[in-house]
Amino acid sequence: MSEDLNAILEPGMLVRHPEAPDWGLGQVQSNIDGRITVNFENAGKVVLDGRRVALTIDFSR
Repeated sequence: MSEDLNAILEPGMLVRHPEAPDWGLGQVQSNIDGRITVNFENAGKVVLDGRRVALTIDFSR
């Protein structure tokens, strides 16, 4: 299920990691073959496995 939601993520989109709220807001850098690179405010650049985590899109900005 998380793969389906993550498939729509594109560079520039703002997201949050639901299991790591302290990372803050993140901007998607790339989404290639389920590997999502996100630059988070408080955690820096992180490469995530889209099969293991469902990022949430942040529409507040």
